[in-house]
Amino acid sequence: MNRFTLRSKLALVALVLLVLPWAGYRYVREMERFLLAAQEQALAATARAVATALHDRPQLLAYRPADESELRRQAERELRRLAGGAATEREPPPAGDQGVTEIAAILKGVERASSRIWVVSRDYRVLALAGSLRRAEPQAPGLLQQALGWLVGAPGEEFEAAIADEAVAAGREVAAALQGAAGTRTRNTPDGRALVVSAAHPIWVGNEIHGAVVVEETTSRIASLRSQALERLLIVTLAAFTLVAVVLLWFATRISNRIRRLSAEAEAAIDARGRVTRLLTASDAGDEIGDLSRGFTTMLSRLARYNAYLEGMAGRLSHELRTPIAVVRSSLENLHAARSDTEARTYLERAENGLARLSTILSRMSEASRLEQSLGAAPRETFDAAALVQSCVDGYRLAYAPRAFDLALPKTGAPLRGAPDLLAQMLDKLVENAADFATPGTPVRIALSREGERLLLRVENQGPPLPEAIGEALFDSMQSLRSGSADGVPHLGLGLYIARLIAEFHGGTLRAENLASGAGVAFEASLKCAASESA
Repeated sequence: MNRFTLRSKLALVALVLLVLPWAGYRYVREMERFLLAAQEQALAATARAVATALHDRPQLLAYRPADESELRRQAERELRRLAGGAATEREPPPAGDQGVTEIAAILKGVERASSRIWVVSRDYRVLALAGSLRRAEPQAPGLLQQALGWLVGAPGEEFEAAIADEAVAAGREVAAALQGAAGTRTRNTPDGRALVVSAAHPIWVGNEIHGAVVVEETTSRIASLRSQALERLLIVTLAAFTLVAVVLLWFATRISNRIRRLSAEAEAAIDARGRVTRLLTASDAGDEIGDLSRGFTTMLSRLARYNAYLEGMAGRLSHELRTPIAVVRSSLENLHAARSDTEARTYLERAENGLARLSTILSRMSEASRLEQSLGAAPRETFDAAALVQSCVDGYRLAYAPRAFDLALPKTGAPLRGAPDLLAQMLDKLVENAADFATPGTPVRIALSREGERLLLRVENQGPPLPEAIGEALFDSMQSLRSGSADGVPHLGLGLYIARLIAEFHGGTLRAENLASGAGVAFEASLKCAASESA
């Protein structure tokens, strides 16, 4: 059989914790989308601010900065291609230092790190270009960050910042801005290593559009925040999983060791012949395994007592049968040697007495066996237990005269569902036992009371107390504390055993205890009354 250990099961249960990093990852992605939307709004606000500063200032839009760069020339070529692919470049109006300085100041006021701003005229000329998409001094990652970045995909600062062929010509935000509508766009860099977010806003002079402001920025900062969040999430997840794995492994090992130890003790408690060799040491733990250990201990204790009962039954039967058999044998031997009829009749009477005693023993054993088998099919009815007890006690006062009987009954009825004749038989056994052990001249007390949904039938007598070691074995079959019988009738110890069976048939229990004064014994049967039974 393939073993699926407790540690393996707990490890599978721990996989449920994978939901937490997945939920964290989904949260980080949602935050990334939120930050991208916020970045688009911020760039659109920047473009609107620059365009507002250039509104109704046509003199600024007529100037062209004197500094040339490959990036600006490339942007102008794309803008001219967008304008219709003109082969010749129009000469710009002469530029003045004042206009260049003023535009540069405006762009400088709103310029941010890792962002690029350029101003496009209506005829697709780049009037101003400021900023860079790369961060000035990116921080070098450490070894741990490099390892975590390899797992979560950390963004890099090495990408091509040049304007791609479609960056301007195919830019829907630039075209929309030159048509009078602000717009945003997200695109990849030419090498595909970074994501660029751009926003464009039209520049109005009166009711005419004279140009557009385009603001670009990479999402590297958001990607860095995302990577940092994922790195922290990964570290926390690994730490949590390590801690949980260690705790679960320790917990599973501890539980497995306790269960394995309990299993080994249970196997060693019973030998190959089915005998209980030793009892388990009951655990003091308050958990389920402690309950299981105490349950095993109780079960083995009862099994050991039952084994002892079975082993002692042969001795008790031999002891009970030896005397009448010896009487019959000796009587028959003497009968053969009898010299007169009178002597022969004497030996014959002794043999008949021995046979009667054997018959009594066998009938009482068969009585207990028949009762145990017939209890399951016994008819049930609802009757008044108080009236039944009153009737039985009236008969006991005549049968056990001059023994006195004290009776206490409840003022209200005592409804009980069961078999009246069986309840009377149980009371007979208890009263017979009490009368046999009661001190001469002392009464036997019988009390019936009701406590909640239970009926308590109690029989007390003054006399020798019960041995402390007898315990529940008192109600076992063929268990008797009598040393002999004055009337010669054998006692097999079946009376209390039969009484226990009848009490259980009525949904109750039977227990024995010494009186608080130590001068007597009480037997109490706790039975279900008819009201609780019907409920």
